[in-house]
Amino acid sequence: MSRSHPTLGAILTRRIAFFAVLAMVLQLAVIFFDYYWNVGELSRLYVEQETERVASGISVAGKSVRYQLPDSIRQRYQEQSTGYVARIRDASGALVFESCDDACESQFLPADVNPPDFWMKSLKPGKPLTLVGGRGFVVGNQRFLVDVATIDDPQNVVSSVFWNEVIEHMLVPMSILLVLVLGATLLSVRQALKPVRAAADAADNIDPMDARSHLNFDKMPREVAHLAIAVNRAFERVGELMTSQKVLTSGIAHEIRTPLAAIKLELGNIDHLRARKAEDDLDDLVRFVAELTTLARLDSFDHGIFETVDLVALSASVVEQLAPWVYENHHSLEFCPHVESALVQGAPALLKDALRNLVENAVRHTPAGTDILVSVGSNRVRVEDRHPGGMRRETSSSRGNDGLGIGLKIVRRIAELHRGSFRQSTSKLGHIFEIIFDQHPNRSYSATKKD
Repeated sequence: MSRSHPTLGAILTRRIAFFAVLAMVLQLAVIFFDYYWNVGELSRLYVEQETERVASGISVAGKSVRYQLPDSIRQRYQEQSTGYVARIRDASGALVFESCDDACESQFLPADVNPPDFWMKSLKPGKPLTLVGGRGFVVGNQRFLVDVATIDDPQNVVSSVFWNEVIEHMLVPMSILLVLVLGATLLSVRQALKPVRAAADAADNIDPMDARSHLNFDKMPREVAHLAIAVNRAFERVGELMTSQKVLTSGIAHEIRTPLAAIKLELGNIDHLRARKAEDDLDDLVRFVAELTTLARLDSFDHGIFETVDLVALSASVVEQLAPWVYENHHSLEFCPHVESALVQGAPALLKDALRNLVENAVRHTPAGTDILVSVGSNRVRVEDRHPGGMRRETSSSRGNDGLGIGLKIVRRIAELHRGSFRQSTSKLGHIFEIIFDQHPNRSYSATKKD
């Protein structure tokens, strides 16, 4: 699968982030229109935030009270006629700070009035804001009343009031919510997809030639489990087709061998050289049909029958079986193991057929007196023919319609079924054929085995 395809986690992350940002934009629009047209709420927020900024300059050390204008509001309250005024009084009514004259003093609460914790009065309706208000603060166990006023808000302080409200009551909560929702969603998706990811990894190792290969859909979400069940059902169907093909090829082989055996029996009753030649041709035809049938059966082979095989013991048994026939054909056969044992996963019957084909091929296509050497390594089997006269003579006809053609195709196919390769090479004295197994003895051939 191409790495350019995004993962499900990446898709969900992008979509959640997109809709979260969209929700934040919509909420921002709602807050903007709500606060922008609600002058009373804006005025209240202005008094709350501006008095808090002014009060941040109060410091109490014992009974000593000091005040210094914060840098953020120094320009607004340090000079006259800026459109902003402020006053700070302690609980007894004594002034701590004042930036207004007698005219603005008349708009604030009188000194003899017990001030409330919060008060506000609009001097002119609408915007820009023109208002006065105050708020009580406790600093160092002492209570202070901070009063502020603005005329037409020339520095547009209300904008900072609005954005402070947006950041404090929307951006921060929404960001926290986004992180929590996104993290929880991705964690949930990751946990839910664990069995799916395991099944996907197992699917890479599924062997279509093994009827026991199945995807394990335990603990999968129901929707994905349906897909896994469908895949398993498809593999079961493949197994049924393989079984049907085996039955068909066996039936064809039986139907062909029977008339060929009858023909050979009739030829045996004829005492003529041409009858003997026909018998030889008939034997070649029987062998050719057998090889065709074997090749067809290999296409429906099931890896489920694999077992641990010792190449040394298997090759020794084949050599022992073929030795009398090789000697009858005036050849010699030698077995040379290079290791004590060589374990591979495979089908013993197929491996014997492959080795038998190579030995028979060497006998049929070499002159009399050829030495045939069968050697076994840690992961390979080699059949080599050596003739003192040099390379064996072969005709194009023999290559096209007998064991040298289809026989070697069978060997190559058997090697492929065993995750190996088949190699041919030549030497000064003959030919070399090797089956190389590229596998570990304990290697698994399927994703999940059914019991």
